[in-house]
Amino acid sequence: MRLSWMLSLILLLGIHALAGESELEKELRMAAAIGDTETIERLLDQGVPVDAANRFGKTALMMAVEGDNMEAVALLLARGADVNAHTTAGCNALTFAAENGNIGITALLLERGANLHERTRAGWDALMIAARYGITDMVAQLLFKGADPKASDKHRRTALMQAAVRGHRDTVELLLKQGAEIDARDKEGATALMLAAGKGHAAVVETLLAHGAEIDARDELGATALIWAAGEGRTEVVEQLLAAGADPNVQDVDGISPLMEAVSTGHNAIIPLLLQAHADPSLRDAKGRTALDIAKKKHNEEAVALLNQP
Repeated sequence: MRLSWMLSLILLLGIHALAGESELEKELRMAAAIGDTETIERLLDQGVPVDAANRFGKTALMMAVEGDNMEAVALLLARGADVNAHTTAGCNALTFAAENGNIGITALLLERGANLHERTRAGWDALMIAARYGITDMVAQLLFKGADPKASDKHRRTALMQAAVRGHRDTVELLLKQGAEIDARDKEGATALMLAAGKGHAAVVETLLAHGAEIDARDELGATALIWAAGEGRTEVVEQLLAAGADPNVQDVDGISPLMEAVSTGHNAIIPLLLQAHADPSLRDAKGRTALDIAKKKHNEEAVALLNQP
């Protein structure tokens, strides 16, 4: 009976000790988040583990990076923080730095051995993240240190695609000059040009075309950048692509042409542009319908009128 009581007491004391340690670890992470270096030093001197993580795997170093606290980052690294520790989502100090755009912190992490090629659960490395946010200076820094511009995430999207789909022209330009594959394809077969065209990023489209992007490349469904742009009503991009020689009569796997796509989606301002570029209104889709048939079915009277013009 006495032994059982003693074991219970030991277990109870142990639980309290762990709880106390957990609170100190939490205090360390909070101090890192706000850049309180005095508290960080005090807690580390008391024996709090520098890499103590919360239930998501986030350490004090990661929180200091997120908080943009260079002094705290430097202190934690000097006290032995693991620069390549991961959260449960696969994020690390370097990927957090890439999101924040702090080049100084990134340089320090790289100097202390941060792995450029580490990936988050989504498959993003620091370069893809910096490109996604259009942080061109950081993209240049990471490329200089050896980041791979050809790497892709779990959807097979590269840093170039991440920059293109969000309209970051300067980042796109830099990546192309540093060896990014201009016509690389994602999981759906889309290229950077298609992604930029679909979002209406005319400046990026111009840059990609100037660097020799394949203008009539097709995705897995047979659509080209022109079909993407027509379907999203990107009038300026449609004009760009047509001027650069895009095929106005290309048809996807369902037989849909750019003209049919514009009619179907109600982007009527694009219809005259395509007709002037010699888009063929007599083409039929896989169901045997012409652009005029589609316009009538959609009750798109404006499109009907445009297509009936001599």
